[in-house]
Amino acid sequence: MTAALIIALLSPSLAVATEVVILKSSDIAAYNQAIGGFKAALPSDVTLSEYDLQGDLEKGRKLARKIRASDTALVFTAGVKAAKAAQLEILDIPIIYAMVLDPAKYGLNTSNMTGILLEVPLERQLALIRPLLTSLPLKRVGALYDPSKTGHVIEEIKRLTKQQGMEFLPAQVGSERDVPGALRTLLPSVGALMLVPDSTVLTDESLRFILNSSLEARVPAIGFSREFTKSGALLCLSVNYHDIGRQAGQLARRILDGQVVLPAKPLAPDRIETSINLKTAKFLGIDIPKELESKADEVY
Repeated sequence: MTAALIIALLSPSLAVATEVVILKSSDIAAYNQAIGGFKAALPSDVTLSEYDLQGDLEKGRKLARKIRASDTALVFTAGVKAAKAAQLEILDIPIIYAMVLDPAKYGLNTSNMTGILLEVPLERQLALIRPLLTSLPLKRVGALYDPSKTGHVIEEIKRLTKQQGMEFLPAQVGSERDVPGALRTLLPSVGALMLVPDSTVLTDESLRFILNSSLEARVPAIGFSREFTKSGALLCLSVNYHDIGRQAGQLARRILDGQVVLPAKPLAPDRIETSINLKTAKFLGIDIPKELESKADEVY
């Protein structure tokens, strides 16, 4: 073997690149932001391929079967359909999911799969609400929910509020049509309204009604998206999609380096953003602590 051949074989530039595949459920801004964060966090020697399911689970499963037969070292998915397609077809390649609300609901718990949660930890939300209640006539927190969608979330809020000495009053709805009546009954009995990520309660049509009704009743709404804050909620804790992707990319690096071995529990977001609507605060006569305002990522 010649010296030139030995040098060529040892040259890093000719080393086999690590292949990582990205699957996204559809081409929407939120998924693309997460994918951008994921790509930015990966080492430069990774080879990337990206596929769009275009909302078609069966197309995703076909793509996943091709990935399974390749030399892919890791799969990153954005959105629930991409995650399910990968889970159903890929059994022996690490999968990291992101941009999925309530992954446990979809059974994303196979041994080769982990991810970054999209939900803001309830403890953080309640810690933000608790000091506000001291200045309100009613010290009770309320929430609307569909038991089939977020019953487990409400049970956890009950546990946490009891632990923290807070009163919590949840109101059930069975469909979107139940929201107006349930809200009108709930608002006079609570000091703050906590919005939970429930697809029955929060639709494009109902969100405006909920926020307007809470303002009319002089009950601050606390949510989980800066879009809610822009629309009139008092304040919200939310995740940044690019940050979710970045955290997933950092996790991918650790898996590829052998620092993390699957199975592993999904990770909570490591960065939470706070948004405040000072116009809403003024209308409701609520003083936002200066420390909270100074630390807010967005103020409206």
